[in-house]
Amino acid sequence: MKYIKSVKYDKNFIKNNIMGPNPAKLLEELLLLHPLSTTDTVLDLGCGRGVTSVFAAREYHARIFAADLWISPTDNKKRFDEMGLTSQQIIPIKVEAHDLPFAEEFFDTVICVDSYHFFGLDKDYLGKHLLPLIKHGGYLLIVVPGLKKDIHDNIPVEMLQSWRAEDIQTLHDIAYWQQIITATENVEIVSFEEMESFDECWDDWLESDNEYAVNDRKAMNAGAGKYMNFIAMILRRK
Repeated sequence: MKYIKSVKYDKNFIKNNIMGPNPAKLLEELLLLHPLSTTDTVLDLGCGRGVTSVFAAREYHARIFAADLWISPTDNKKRFDEMGLTSQQIIPIKVEAHDLPFAEEFFDTVICVDSYHFFGLDKDYLGKHLLPLIKHGGYLLIVVPGLKKDIHDNIPVEMLQSWRAEDIQTLHDIAYWQQIITATENVEIVSFEEMESFDECWDDWLESDNEYAVNDRKAMNAGAGKYMNFIAMILRRK
């Protein structure tokens, strides 16, 4: 696809701050399916070094809570300050996905790019920990790394070049994710789609010097990408 918004960002900013396949491009494609509103209060869950939070705040002018467990909110605030974003626009917070310190029905929208598969495979997670924080009629916009079809009974050797079998257990196809989501009451599935951004986002990641990107090159150079995709989920709280 043609990236109109994410290409505006300095390549070094993206290269130095991404923690996986380019999240700005993934979010740009996701928000073409369901844009944010300038009046939205948004939780960016698993924001990492804040690339998606910066993108959402600057491109859609929504108010963003940038939440991550592993990245210091002080470090993220410094990045946000350098990007000219104020605490009225974006609020960094350190938090674990099962212990979100927000009032019920606080958020208009939750976005989650390339992290939901680490905690959302628990069928109880959505209804117990996340959905109550979203207003009725509000949206949950998710991107997960996925599979074109299930491979767990016979994991291809290409994928095992970089990842352990237990790592691959977080990856699933659309049908599997649909079963996970439909186990939760009061959620409307608006859409599940395989995304177009796979090759571009992976190329950006593999060009970085991040040690995990260097490790991922072994599997991707061996052809693991042919089994994989990115899945976009658009969900609505009833």
